Amino acid sequence: MTTTHQDAHEDVHSGRQKLTLLFAFLVTLPGIITKLADLHPSPGLAAVLFGLSIVGAAFILSWAAEVAQLFISAGLAIAVLAFIAVLPEYAVDMVFAFKGGRDFRAAGFNPDCRPAALAEGVESNCSLALANMTGANRLLIGVGWTMVVFIAWWRLRKKAKGGSPKGVPTPSGQKLEATAGGITLERSHAVEVAFLLMATVYSLTLPFKRSITLVDAAVLVGIFVVYTIRISRAPAEEPHLVGPARWIGSFNSRSARLWTCIGLFIVAASVILLCAEPFAHNLVETGEAFGISEFLLVQWLAPLASESPELLVAGLYAWRLNTNAGLGTLVSSKVNQWTLLVGTLPIVFAIASSTSHGLPISTLQRDELLLTAAQSLFAVAILNNLTLSNKEAISLFSLFWAQFILGGFLPEWERRAVAGVYLVLAIIILVKDWGSVRKLLRDGFRTPYSELARAGD
Repeated sequence: MTTTHQDAHEDVHSGRQKLTLLFAFLVTLPGIITKLADLHPSPGLAAVLFGLSIVGAAFILSWAAEVAQLFISAGLAIAVLAFIAVLPEYAVDMVFAFKGGRDFRAAGFNPDCRPAALAEGVESNCSLALANMTGANRLLIGVGWTMVVFIAWWRLRKKAKGGSPKGVPTPSGQKLEATAGGITLERSHAVEVAFLLMATVYSLTLPFKRSITLVDAAVLVGIFVVYTIRISRAPAEEPHLVGPARWIGSFNSRSARLWTCIGLFIVAASVILLCAEPFAHNLVETGEAFGISEFLLVQWLAPLASESPELLVAGLYAWRLNTNAGLGTLVSSKVNQWTLLVGTLPIVFAIASSTSHGLPISTLQRDELLLTAAQSLFAVAILNNLTLSNKEAISLFSLFWAQFILGGFLPEWERRAVAGVYLVLAIIILVKDWGSVRKLLRDGFRTPYSELARAGD
């Protein structure tokens, strides 16, 4: 693409980008060496080494996905970028689901997924698979979505005080995506929000089941497939590459850009497949060694490590006030996680257990699923008009952290209490803004992309 190629040569800083890419590769080496050399450091150190490898690989994947926008349509590229950015999360979660399936078979198909050798009080792999998934989903909204708003607000505040700060473009004729009061998504992002609403409404049924079945998997994966087909019809646009992706995009040869992109995909995916299982295993052992709940480690630390590249990329977009790309990618990632990730868990579990039984849901995990689905419904409700104000971001952020504070006083009820607040607020907003919701659904499912590309209503 000529425009992108010419732009890529301007201010590309090739030396700096080569060093950044090299650093990401070097970060992956400790975990690879530990695995291939069959070294056995302490569980804590091993978890750090394998976790760093996954983070480094995820950065490489993110850059490769950005370069891929040179070869596929813009809408599909966003979906691919969102999917690839959460691949480390998929890899870790699949490990727990697969182990849970084997435990289920070893335990004589006991729904508790607890083999006889498992100590009392230690969480089963089935519970850890769901804990990892729910933690990742809640982090994405409670930290990711709000981070984009807060960074944009801070940058605009600096801009208002002392002129345009370095690195903040103000192109003429471009619609302002971020204002002092919040941020606005382009109309075409109604597709992601509408499909997220559909997946969320269905997921609200999961907390009332004893297992996530293969039927649930078919529905959720089906939603993802339809979403991918819909998003693939988005028109091609010139991508705005940054960092190492910008340097790769400046290559003179189209084949060089393509093969470099493919090579990055292969290397990063190989690192993730090599390190995901030992990372998950050592993370659990670390919790046991230090008396820390492995449930908390798997629910929050593992997702934070695997999602950090995506959060950093979104933060970079927000720093440059390209909030449409920043929040848009995170919304698309939420669709991926709430459909494909949740849907593949029972499939992996069924393969590992050699049965058609669904992934068992414990009482604790029912509450976790309810809280996660309720947060998702509230987030979609406030985003139904494709705007996220500072006040709405603060409410998302505050409720996310309120769960931790309440957990210290009401461990048995805090999830249900916060979930109840999410649901009540979401219902009030959806009823009050029903006109906007109808427009969102119409644009998300039916309106042609040629019309969605127009500004305004």
